[in-house]
Amino acid sequence: MCWSVPGKILDIDNNTARVEVSGVIKKVALDLISEPSVGEYVLVHAGYAIQKIDREKARFTIDFFRGKFSHD
Repeated sequence: MCWSVPGKILDIDNNTARVEVSGVIKKVALDLISEPSVGEYVLVHAGYAIQKIDREKARFTIDFFRGKFSHD
């Protein structure tokens, strides 16, 4: 099983981005996604941004991992 985590792109230098993942800043490769932009959310796995995701999905997943998700 593989896990990816959502992160927000803070800045881009060539094909590498600084991404904030749950309060931790990581450098990730952008080789697998097209036209990344600062402020976008991406799924990060093994040092690579593997997919763009919208803000709502990112927030849901972040909240879920932090235990803030409630199932009614």
